Amino acid sequence: MKFHKDLDVRGSYCPIPILKTKKILSKMSHGEILRIIATDINFFEDIHIFSIQTGNILLKKIKKNNEFIFFIKRK
Repeated sequence: MKFHKDLDVRGSYCPIPILKTKKILSKMSHGEILRIIATDINFFEDIHIFSIQTGNILLKKIKKNNEFIFFIKRK
């Protein structure tokens, strides 16, 4: 999937991945896509809740080995 920005939060735990995601998304334009790579298992659920609360669109969630890859579209 094509994306505009990349965020690597591997090794970070709550609340750092969400805070960094929020900060980067706030600087992105409407419709741009952010790819996030994380290792915190809680972030798998947190990003879903975050997208609902903020109106950003979670396009895809992938679990690959011990990593999670997310694609979120800026509202």
